[in-house]
Amino acid sequence: MTIHTEIFVNSDVELIWKAWTEVNKITTWFAPAAEIQLKDNGKYELYFDPTNKNSMSTIECKILSFEKPSFIEFQWKGPDEFKDVMNDENALTIVKISFIPYENGTKLILDHTGWNDTDDWIKAKKWHIKAWGQALSSLKSNMESDR
Repeated sequence: MTIHTEIFVNSDVELIWKAWTEVNKITTWFAPAAEIQLKDNGKYELYFDPTNKNSMSTIECKILSFEKPSFIEFQWKGPDEFKDVMNDENALTIVKISFIPYENGTKLILDHTGWNDTDDWIKAKKWHIKAWGQALSSLKSNMESDR
């Protein structure tokens, strides 16, 4: 079970890469605060409520692998409403973002894996399908308005 979504952004692959890997970029379109260490096992922590980093965050999530500017793969935690389902550090879901350059922009492919098939997991997956769509729309809007 995988969430698979693709979007085309009229922006250079290097800029899209930075939008996912640099704190000062990701905080303009995705989360208001973040800690990212671009190295294997480096932090990939997004804080959707910066006043409480233990709530609504990907705290303690790590970068699993990356190849600039082709892909980045990181652990993921769900929002508080699904913390009992998907925030067990031994069973985190995995997000892989692939970046494919084109002459007039970048194709971004998001694959979110590690889903279970219980009712609670299915609810969490449905929530993430909608959330990833909104996040990628935000990225596209942000990147294309900066042109």
